Amino acid sequence: MSQTVTTLTPATHLLARNPGMALDMDWVARVQANTSAIERRAATLPGRRSVKKAYQAAWLAKAITLIDLTTLAGDDTPGRVRRLCSKARNPLRPDILAALDLPPLTTGAVCVYHEMVPTAVAALQGTGIPVAAVSTGFPAGLSPFHLRVAEIRESVKAGAAEIDIVISRRHVLTGNWQALYDEMCEFRAACGEAHVKAILATGELGTLRNVARASLICMMAGADFIKTSTGKEPVNATLPVTLTMVRAIRAYHTATGIKVGYKPAGGISKAKDALVYLSMIKEELGNRWLQPDLFRFGASSLLGDIERQLEHHVTGDYSAGYRHAIG
Repeated sequence: MSQTVTTLTPATHLLARNPGMALDMDWVARVQANTSAIERRAATLPGRRSVKKAYQAAWLAKAITLIDLTTLAGDDTPGRVRRLCSKARNPLRPDILAALDLPPLTTGAVCVYHEMVPTAVAALQGTGIPVAAVSTGFPAGLSPFHLRVAEIRESVKAGAAEIDIVISRRHVLTGNWQALYDEMCEFRAACGEAHVKAILATGELGTLRNVARASLICMMAGADFIKTSTGKEPVNATLPVTLTMVRAIRAYHTATGIKVGYKPAGGISKAKDALVYLSMIKEELGNRWLQPDLFRFGASSLLGDIERQLEHHVTGDYSAGYRHAIG
């Protein structure tokens, strides 16, 4: 990984939307995935790319600005969401921020269930931090279709600036690409001005070829981001899946000139893992994708570990995790 970091920017949408395109089944049919080669390439990343000391601190600060700080628990309360939003506004303790001589930081977004959208919007008013809502029968995506579309509209009406939808996995598993495309187009239209992240639930798609084809279909249908997982599957974000998806993004950009964002989610809880993902994005897509309008981590505990590592950089000592609560 290079020892430079692109400038930190607020968590705002800077790019034109992905307008999508007509479904191109010839392109979809040509998409393949060499699983063994992808796995070999992914396995080399943790050992090949590392940064140390001040450079590592700078990259970890960058990672903070790319986190969708998330709570998706059945026992969420307005108080918990307000605490999470407070952490999103001030993700680093002031003493650590001052010691690193950094400007004020925020996370990329706060991600909640629909019921908590108004609370999050009110808590983040004036900050520029967007609220993302999971939708369309998250996490299984098996509620009646008209209710999934209505849920999107209700979350947008409540103030969500981003909608994380879940696709119907059965369309991928049965090769019904037209149905997946049509579904995604409907979801995109229901979002209106809100940006849409398409959650593929890659741990349930069977093969990396399915992951690659589903990624392409969702981008053709207008997804602004493609996202690995709900965080509720047995297998969530992995490096081989990430490599497959970011190469689909690269192919789509090469063919159309449109930049689509990427969000790995589920299981990314350690600062060292975040650095590996950032190195892959830098190598495969370039520096422009290291901004919050094109890359996000879907995470809850990742921020606590990053803060702990940054305190170690400043003081030389590791602190207890409870000193870096995320909410």
